Amino acid sequence: MSGEHDDGWSRIAADWSVLWGGFAEPARRAVVETTRIGPGSRVLDVGCGSGEFLALVTELGAIGVGIDPAPGMVERARTLVPGVDVRVGSVERVPWPDASFDVVTAVNSLQFAEDTVDALREIVRVVIPGGLVAVANWAEAARNDLSVIEEAVALAAGERMLPDGDLRQQGGLEELFAEAGLDLVAGRLVELPWEPAADDTLVRGVLLGEDEAGLEAGAATVIEAAQRFRVAAGGYRLVNAFRLAVGRTPAGGTLAD
Repeated sequence: MSGEHDDGWSRIAADWSVLWGGFAEPARRAVVETTRIGPGSRVLDVGCGSGEFLALVTELGAIGVGIDPAPGMVERARTLVPGVDVRVGSVERVPWPDASFDVVTAVNSLQFAEDTVDALREIVRVVIPGGLVAVANWAEAARNDLSVIEEAVALAAGERMLPDGDLRQQGGLEELFAEAGLDLVAGRLVELPWEPAADDTLVRGVLLGEDEAGLEAGAATVIEAAQRFRVAAGGYRLVNAFRLAVGRTPAGGTLAD
């Protein structure tokens, strides 16, 4: 998410946290495992959304703080993890001093920055020399069952799906890390199933942000496109993937130009 006051995300914060807040949990667990976040780790979550990752690292004994451009998301995060420092702001201007954190994470957020290289360099600024940066975002559309439904919705509206951005493609995060002066520690795919239990949850998740009239108008398209993902219990299971990269900052604190 970019911009300092993103009212679009604030407007849907409550619904997003219910419908999608837990979706990235496998990616969050992979970040924790790879970076070895634990008791005493100083962690900044950039684009923290409604605070699920902050809740996870707090449970592990880490000292977590967060930043998000949407005041509505910040409010949700503060409610989920009372007492944790969560601020409104953007990744382009992180409001902490140099070398403040052992680990900085960005789960499904860095791609919203206007300039991802500059944003990543700003992240690196607040990490200690030899510290870690972890970024996770959607993999290419071909790896995501959800894209099948999104394409159907776009076609029904007479639109085309946008092409995959660089960070969604193989090697994209790794190239970005190199540009920002990070040494790659790990890169992998993480499987993220989405399992809406009923048609209503499916429709509201796919068409998040639509009003009731929009939900009603698009429901048939969503449900029809999702039939191949229906399971015997009556709900749906859509298998998706995030790309995860973890990099280490130079021990001497020197960044790439």
